[in-house]
Amino acid sequence: MKQVRIEYGDSTMDIEVPESAVVTPGENFVEPKPLEDPVEATRQALAEPLGSPPLRDQVGPGSKVVIVFPDRVKGGMHATAHRRVTIPLLVEELTAAGVDEQDIKLICAIGLHRKNRLDEFEAYLGREIVERFRGERLVNQDPEDPEGVVKLGETDHGDLVEVNRDVVESDLTIVLGHTMGNPYGGYSGGYKTSTTGLTTWRSIRGHHTPETLHREDFVPASSHSHFRNQLTKIGEKIEEAMKAPFFTVDAVLDRKARQLGVFAGKTSEVEKAGWSASADWMQVGLEGEKADVLVLGMPRNFHYGPGMGSNPVIMLQAIGSAIVRNAKALKPGAVVICASVCDGWFNEEWFPAYREVYELFQRCTTVSEMEHYADDLCSNPEYIRKFRDEHAYHPFHGLQLTYMGGIALDLTRAIYIAGAKAPGFARGMGCIPTNTFEEAVKHAYRYVGKDPKMLVVPEMSKPQVHLRIGD
Repeated sequence: MKQVRIEYGDSTMDIEVPESAVVTPGENFVEPKPLEDPVEATRQALAEPLGSPPLRDQVGPGSKVVIVFPDRVKGGMHATAHRRVTIPLLVEELTAAGVDEQDIKLICAIGLHRKNRLDEFEAYLGREIVERFRGERLVNQDPEDPEGVVKLGETDHGDLVEVNRDVVESDLTIVLGHTMGNPYGGYSGGYKTSTTGLTTWRSIRGHHTPETLHREDFVPASSHSHFRNQLTKIGEKIEEAMKAPFFTVDAVLDRKARQLGVFAGKTSEVEKAGWSASADWMQVGLEGEKADVLVLGMPRNFHYGPGMGSNPVIMLQAIGSAIVRNAKALKPGAVVICASVCDGWFNEEWFPAYREVYELFQRCTTVSEMEHYADDLCSNPEYIRKFRDEHAYHPFHGLQLTYMGGIALDLTRAIYIAGAKAPGFARGMGCIPTNTFEEAVKHAYRYVGKDPKMLVVPEMSKPQVHLRIGD
């Protein structure tokens, strides 16, 4: 047996796993080398865009320009982070082409995430840019503002398209994104930034729904899924209404949010280049047998924010995401053992609708039935007020996370929550609570025998690689 330290709530848990257990990323993972000069690399990408004219050929005096950037959830806050490097360079390019800085607007593409505060903008954009643009030229996307949303009809798939009005009315919209492995659609970045970050819950409902997420082509994570095709169709539908197509600037990031490459230009061309570069390091092949058991270490605070690892709704979503990422390294019907405090702290300041989402799930036999409650939940004026005015997550975000959690319930034989402090909440999400990791392993023997192959993800707070066994 060998000892492994995994994340657990606000601290860690030491566990013993078989010598044959694979700990990811581990010995099979080679940390990629980040760019030595991300500023110069970004300049070069802007100077030689893929499939698109340079910015200086697309704008001039009098042009109205929107720069869209991702929120705090991913991308890093260090001095050379992609957003922090790229926005000043874009402003430099635009003003050199004759654009008045007063005609440039920065929009944070929060989608259904919480609106970012001014201090959060300063943390990842830098104080200088915030001071230059603060006010009406540095804003969060507000999908609940009826005056700020344009309805564009439906795509060929029947997905409703409602998008930020500034994007349609500007002369050019530049979209910054981060390309990494992602359980939703294989990779982040590309059209995903605009189609999930600048639209409404009614638009997002078209693809973040059981009908799409529970299709066979969604697992394992893939850029060729129906989900990803929906995003492309929505992006193209938005571009039909725009004065010019999106100009996309995506950075391929490593696990520390450092740039490995930067690509700019036509969105479809940037996607191809970014996905290829990300796959070179993010898709990790392993030798041996697929795993019977997936072991996860879950902290309380990661990705979506404080309480993610204790809020039972988001806990199950994170487990579902881990299965989607690692499906090619798991046997069908694998067992999951997740170390989570699961103490019932929902963090209702950030996630005010999630307790009701949990309670609604108790009335359902499957997560798909949660769709029946979407309209009422997402029209609750108190939840919408907190989303718009108090930096809380949108109520539909809780529903769509439940749908991802449903993947975990559908594709596993059992999910054990080791160290659950409020075991009733684990049971309420279809999981089995245990006091210790050792107890969970003994319970799992009934499904996988006494010599199971284990795959261990010790740190869910860090971006996960996507694993596979064989080709």
